[in-house]
Amino acid sequence: MKAETALQLLNYEQSRLPVIYDQYFIDELKTRADILRIIERYVPLKKRGANWMACCPFHQEKTPSFSVNPAKGFFKCFGCGKGGNVFTFLMEIEGLSFPEAVRRVAEISGIPLPVAENISAAEAAKKQREREAQKRLAEQIAELNRVAAGFWHKSLFSGNRQARKALEYLNSRGINEEACREFQLGFAQDSWDTLLNYLRKTGASEELILLSGLVSQNDEKTKVFDRFRNRIIFPVSDEKGNIIAFGARAMGDDQPKYLNSPETAAYIKGRHLYGLNFAKDAIRKSKFAILVEGYLDLISLHINGIKNVVAGLGTALTVDQAALIAKFTRRVVINYDGDEAGIKAAMRAITELNARDIDIKVLTLPNGQDPDEFIRVNGVSAYNKARGQALPFLTFALETAMRKRSMANPRDRSDAIEEILPIIASVQNPIQKRQSFDDAMAYFGIDDAALKRELWQTVKSANNLNADSIAGQARRAARPKITVAEQYLLELLIHDAELRERILPVIEPSDYEHLASARIFDALFKLEEMGAEPEIGILYDLVGDDEIARDFVPLLLIGEPKREPGEVIDHVLHEAENCLFSLRSMAIEHRLHEISRALIAAEQLGDKEAVTHLVTEQLDLSKIKQNMLTKLRQA
Repeated sequence: MKAETALQLLNYEQSRLPVIYDQYFIDELKTRADILRIIERYVPLKKRGANWMACCPFHQEKTPSFSVNPAKGFFKCFGCGKGGNVFTFLMEIEGLSFPEAVRRVAEISGIPLPVAENISAAEAAKKQREREAQKRLAEQIAELNRVAAGFWHKSLFSGNRQARKALEYLNSRGINEEACREFQLGFAQDSWDTLLNYLRKTGASEELILLSGLVSQNDEKTKVFDRFRNRIIFPVSDEKGNIIAFGARAMGDDQPKYLNSPETAAYIKGRHLYGLNFAKDAIRKSKFAILVEGYLDLISLHINGIKNVVAGLGTALTVDQAALIAKFTRRVVINYDGDEAGIKAAMRAITELNARDIDIKVLTLPNGQDPDEFIRVNGVSAYNKARGQALPFLTFALETAMRKRSMANPRDRSDAIEEILPIIASVQNPIQKRQSFDDAMAYFGIDDAALKRELWQTVKSANNLNADSIAGQARRAARPKITVAEQYLLELLIHDAELRERILPVIEPSDYEHLASARIFDALFKLEEMGAEPEIGILYDLVGDDEIARDFVPLLLIGEPKREPGEVIDHVLHEAENCLFSLRSMAIEHRLHEISRALIAAEQLGDKEAVTHLVTEQLDLSKIKQNMLTKLRQA
């Protein structure tokens, strides 16, 4: 037999072997997949208790009998009897094989597939044994974690000096004994081997103790010692209540302040939420979740009766955590710390939650407070009132993008637009995405129809986002156009020293600071102070790296003076004054636009005092603008 023919036969025989994905991956994919999101692609679902209902897609019916339970990850039709998990659903509705259904679920969920293998039955059996061994190890680690948690919990109430200090700290944060017991908080003594010796006495093997992440080794792997020392212990459970990891806060000056368990067979970072085992029933009942950053934030809210709270375990919210939230609710209030880091984390969380088609609001507490501090100082009623005034995600994102930036500065505006476009692109609902896009364009004052179409095409499909493309489009969107009035006024001033002496003293920064040519006006003021004439070299130095100004300066300088030498100034002075009136009218219009944005935010926050102040300013400016327009028409 020729070698080529033999290879073809071998390939044919291999192609007949079943395509098998590792069972461990399949189990993980089933747990992480959002069954609601997948089934909603085929049939509209409505919430009813803990389940979601619809008319069955597999048989004709008028009364909904098709039920989906996202927490348990299964569907069931009480009419035709069909039921199963997310894979079964796709196999039934699309006629897929099981491997095809696995690939489809992974694709929808944004989870990368491992390389599918054409393997023999013996190899498949070997992989199955490995998966079962990994599962047993995860269960053994969870059991050892339970033993360690009990040991540390008992240590917290042991009465020794270190433990008393830990309890005093927790009490100072408003966490009483009842809360310590409910969350099974513990204390790791300032010792290198207290837990290690205890675990050995329970009969745990050295190998299991090492694999559990409860202990560490030195670099030479010659010594084993307790991982957590002189720290308050926060057990981390999965949604079923199995203790899978720990977070630990230092009582002394040890760094890091918070130390977490490493990844183990029982715990993979970014796949779990702290407190979900306590919060899931409250989330179902209230139909929304509050997302906080820290252990103490969650516990403080919980003991004050606000129990629909989960925390992200010290990492930026991940795809898997967003999917986990989506299993229990479609509404989330993000309440991260009010400092710079918390605000940035909230912006990242918005993108992940948007990808799960979750309704998002963002609560930023005053003075940079975290939820724990706020509720201890102000109480439950004040917190609930603040939560009721949480901002829609787009309002929060727009305001955050423009913090410490000026709408009048093209670079600032460009950077803000660049931040916002990916957030809009992450919105899944096409109607909401379009509305968010239109609102953002109005907020940034972008009215160029061609540019808006180009930007819309960019955000319409989140799969086609390109950072360089977005940056370029943002710069074009932020680039203001030079108006007729500012161009003509500069043309009058640049060649006429006498006119500059008469007009510059009556120009206010507010007349031009929002204009594309603001840097040129600043340069003319500087030249007057210096007693220098406008020349291209010095003008370039004064306008700096402002692209618009640098492009426009040569055009101004090659222009002709607007009056002959010795000609009276009256005519050009009158025209300059009219231009200045027009600029002031535009400045007022610009401020009115800012007030409109501020009014929306103030109304959403329920800030009546700010609303009153803004409306008064709005009316006053409108009257001034009307008077100026009347004078311009008369002129």
